[in-house]
Amino acid sequence: MYPQLLAHIKRYVALTPQEEQLLCDKIELQKFRKKEFLLEPGKLCKGNYFVLTGLVRQYHITNKLAEQIVQFGLESWWIADQESLVNHQPSNYYIQAIEASEILLLTESNRIILSKEVPVLESYFRVMMQKSFVAMFRRVNFMLNLTDEERYNFFAKSYPEFMQRVPQYMLASYLGFTPQFLSRIRAKKA
Repeated sequence: MYPQLLAHIKRYVALTPQEEQLLCDKIELQKFRKKEFLLEPGKLCKGNYFVLTGLVRQYHITNKLAEQIVQFGLESWWIADQESLVNHQPSNYYIQAIEASEILLLTESNRIILSKEVPVLESYFRVMMQKSFVAMFRRVNFMLNLTDEERYNFFAKSYPEFMQRVPQYMLASYLGFTPQFLSRIRAKKA
């Protein structure tokens, strides 16, 4: 059994003990070393990853050969390349462990099976997709409408747990500016 995952799910839907067991039987525990890849471009995303411990990032390489981080995943967060899953096409993204991580993999085929066998899980995953959709639009909005410094301040206030765990160059990539600019912002705050 995976109490961390079950506690997360129980925040949104109720499962019977039998449904919990069905879910746990369909999930695979995977361990990744720091800098190890869960997904690389050209490969199909296997499913949705639930972070038990550690920290991961999803990114792509831009035309200017720079890393552009689009998403982080930390404890009790889901992460996946939904485009690869939904369209059954090779990914354009990397998903990489920033720290040694323990991850639960729910393959897409098992998610579909579970949605039929445990219909309330369909509701849970719909809510997770809705929350992800809202977060992505919030990010687009703040990328378009806030200054670099406002983006940094918003992120620092909203996600203080990241500030100590994420390397500065990764945070800068996610927020859309250079590590040097981030250093200047942090120096002003000190």
